[in-house]
Amino acid sequence: MMDRKLLFDKAYLPDGFADDVLISIDGTGEITAIEPGGQALDAEWVKGIALPGVPNVHSHAHQRAMAGLAERSGPGPDSFWTWREVMYGFLDRMTPEDLEAVAAQLYVEMLTSGFTSVGEFQYLHNQPDGSAYGTRAEMSLRTVAAASEAGIGITSLPTLYAYGGFGGADPAGRQNRFLNDAESFLKIVEALHHEGAGDPNQSLGISPHSLRAVTPELLGDVVKGLDAMADGAPIHIHVAEQTKEVDDCIQWSGGKRPVEFLLDAFDVSDRWCLIHATHMTPEETRDVAASKAVAGLCPTTEANLGDGLFPAGDYLAAGGRIAIGTDSHISVSPVEDLRLLEYGQRLVHRARNVLSGGPDRSTGRNLLDHVLRGGAQCLGRPIGALEAGCRADIIVLDPDNPVIAGRDGDAIIDAWIFSGNQPAVRNVYVGGVQVVQDGRHFKQDDIFRRYRAALDRLRG
Repeated sequence: MMDRKLLFDKAYLPDGFADDVLISIDGTGEITAIEPGGQALDAEWVKGIALPGVPNVHSHAHQRAMAGLAERSGPGPDSFWTWREVMYGFLDRMTPEDLEAVAAQLYVEMLTSGFTSVGEFQYLHNQPDGSAYGTRAEMSLRTVAAASEAGIGITSLPTLYAYGGFGGADPAGRQNRFLNDAESFLKIVEALHHEGAGDPNQSLGISPHSLRAVTPELLGDVVKGLDAMADGAPIHIHVAEQTKEVDDCIQWSGGKRPVEFLLDAFDVSDRWCLIHATHMTPEETRDVAASKAVAGLCPTTEANLGDGLFPAGDYLAAGGRIAIGTDSHISVSPVEDLRLLEYGQRLVHRARNVLSGGPDRSTGRNLLDHVLRGGAQCLGRPIGALEAGCRADIIVLDPDNPVIAGRDGDAIIDAWIFSGNQPAVRNVYVGGVQVVQDGRHFKQDDIFRRYRAALDRLRG
């Protein structure tokens, strides 16, 4: 890409909105200068309101193809665990080509909604019978290829899954596609490390699936292997999503809850992202906040699965850091996840603007600021702000959209998040490259055709 300059009518900068903002971008896609009130004859004028692209920190791309297919009640009470069986059955047919097609469609949907980067928590590693592909990282590399085609930034988070329950319990047969030991898993990590070398739109971390799917010893070995390749790279883990998980952990560990055990057994720090962390005691809530780890929240998926509500008010009051992800992709919208995050707290506390951060503050802006910072931290990439040194990941809201029209300052963000579901994202840039224009992704028709063919095969 050549160096370029973009001139926006209005842009959301770290200290608030400014008019006539000139953004200079170098050939690598990095912002080199921001100039409010700027003018340049060689700049490209972009109508609209520029915001930093939102990071999506938790994605299981393969689950997009089954969204809406688990909404029929079973013969008994339904829960996360019955949903999981539906999901396992759906995966039996998925090929590498299917995964790439589904992931590319998902990433187009992310971009058009306002997400510009994704953390892909990818655990579909093996063939249906559990045997390895000829290329050990085949499935993870397919998600990287999909991200490259769609033009979204990606942090690959290959998932370590070795056991079927706490204490190294034998896995179930339907989990054979997920399984690795330390050696085979680190081969996947190494392949992704090599694939992403020199690409500023890629970064790498790992995702031990959960404390029930790994042992502390195995996780310790894999973290050492990761650090030998990419010291300090992100670590994401599901924890305390379900009350059954909490009860099982207490029984296995002799009294410790999942978050408590994780904090005691590992040096949980700002490189960690604790996905869900729904069921925490007040002490755990305080301790996770103090660790500087990010809580990766997925409100639409957590609501869809009946997980429960994260203690967001207490956690943020303690200085906690958050980010959002779309997880199972029952919805692919930063607006819907941010809105539901706040609305869940309103229903619990029977109050309004619970997550505003204090008196006379914009709830939308506070939430957006939190997930921009937290998302950048736990994806390990210089994103989440329009400032020099960050990637030029920019979404542009349409000022003529009825949701946005007539709003100014923080009210723009509040209106975008809390005023309905009309698509308001007009243009999107990732690393300075435009991938969405007037609400349409440049490759969306071709990508959708392949997605539809994959769906017909998977559901046939």
